[in-house]
Amino acid sequence: MINKKKTTIKDIANVLNISAAAVSKALHNDPRISDKTKKAVKQVAKNLNYQPNHLASALRSGKSNLVGVIVPKTNSNFFSSVIENIEQVLNKEGYNIIITQSKESFKKECDSIDTLLFTQVDGIIASMANETTNLEHFEKVKSNEIPLILFDRGENDLNVDYIGIDDYNSSHLIVEHLVEQGCKRIAHIGGYKRTRIFNNRIKGYVDALNKFNLPLDDELLIESSLTIEDGRDKMEQLLALKNRPDAVYVAGDYAALGAQQVLLENNVKIPDEIALVGFGNEPFTALLTPSISSINQHSEIIGKKAAEAFLVHAKKSSFKQSLNKIILNAELIIRDSSNKKNQ
Repeated sequence: MINKKKTTIKDIANVLNISAAAVSKALHNDPRISDKTKKAVKQVAKNLNYQPNHLASALRSGKSNLVGVIVPKTNSNFFSSVIENIEQVLNKEGYNIIITQSKESFKKECDSIDTLLFTQVDGIIASMANETTNLEHFEKVKSNEIPLILFDRGENDLNVDYIGIDDYNSSHLIVEHLVEQGCKRIAHIGGYKRTRIFNNRIKGYVDALNKFNLPLDDELLIESSLTIEDGRDKMEQLLALKNRPDAVYVAGDYAALGAQQVLLENNVKIPDEIALVGFGNEPFTALLTPSISSINQHSEIIGKKAAEAFLVHAKKSSFKQSLNKIILNAELIIRDSSNKKNQ
């Protein structure tokens, strides 16, 4: 394997017989360098395939114009949409983003933080992994005086900016809708309570049942990792009950997809026998038969607000962060899977 030596500023200087300092200034459009020299330097740099060392430049200037973005997964419309909107806003201000996936792993999230800090990013925008309970790696970001913005999944204890929807009220909207459809035994396939947003959805579900004087049976509340496979397993578990639910609220659209597959395989009529509501408004929810009702999480707004929150801190002369929450109202998109009145 050939280990090809990278072209340096000194290599360009040797070709042109000028100083390395002059080459550096020319590459940075220093007004003290003539246009003729600048043109010659840039042409040689191109010929030699010179790639600037951004890390070294960041160490010298204290600014890399890079922002790290950490998400649990990129194969979700919600997270990919958030990323797209973060990038759109930051690119206009001269920043580029580095995207990493935690894959819901605490260790991968910690490794991502270390890598981004080593790369000298100017800020980190993150949505926490399902496994994360220890917040030391995020505290490390703050101790380095780097702005930390959390979205969708975050913790108040970190005292940083947070952007997300009202998860508690989302559950109220869903339960109220199902009650209006005549449902009386509503199950919830939720995320893990240790994650704040899923805990809030569970609390909202429990309080909404109490509000409408509906039974809260332990067998109807199931925690899961909200994958398609989990949705299938948990729905099979619910169908095996002696007293089946007449509605199932799932805290994630992929798990709702798995749940729907099991219902259809078992010839359960949706929504007549069991109504179904998901969460996240993934594009596939509108394309299925029946289409799945779901909560719109306003990914475009979340992405833009997260980027704007970083820019506010980036423009400050001194570092100081405190808890600043932007909570967006949830929107329930009602489709065939829960709309009995259209049957």
